[in-house]
Amino acid sequence: MILPIYGYGDPVLRKVSNPISADYPNLNEIIINMYDTMYNAYGVGLAAPQIGLAIRLFVIDTEPFSDSDDLTKEEQDQLKGFKQTFINAIILKEEGDEWGFNEGCLSIPDVREDVYRKEKITIEYYDENFNKKTEVFDGLIARVIQHEYDHIEGILFTDLISTLKRTLIKKKLQNIMDGKARPDYKMRFHNKKGR
Repeated sequence: MILPIYGYGDPVLRKVSNPISADYPNLNEIIINMYDTMYNAYGVGLAAPQIGLAIRLFVIDTEPFSDSDDLTKEEQDQLKGFKQTFINAIILKEEGDEWGFNEGCLSIPDVREDVYRKEKITIEYYDENFNKKTEVFDGLIARVIQHEYDHIEGILFTDLISTLKRTLIKKKLQNIMDGKARPDYKMRFHNKKGR
């Protein structure tokens, strides 16, 4: 089922999410719905707060990035095959040089800004079958994970840009809160009357 994505300004996007257990109600259904919702919105990642649940869960599928001509064949292949569910994730380490990439967010439609993140992460998490894993990721996969991980920590990519850039996009952010944004997917806007 395709769910509405909660827009900028909704308090759930600012909550630090809670860990869950394997018997969390309807967990498999939630995960399936999150993938459906993400694909419908042409996203590469979606965190549970973006569908109104303050739980430590996010899903990623980097396939859409694999077509980029800016990448090597090896990088394209790595992105093409990467689809993963992350439950109760904890980033243990971020290392390497910071590099910039133009990020966007399904909760903040029509806003894109360069965000600087470390190139490599070590993360501990449970997969959808509650198998515990500790893995190292780098490049675009690490970036997508960091972006979604921020969501379960109550952080948005707009928090990571300069004050000047935030000032320049202030009107766009207000429009999103007021329901004036027009993405081609279902959204739930914070201030919109009759929502």
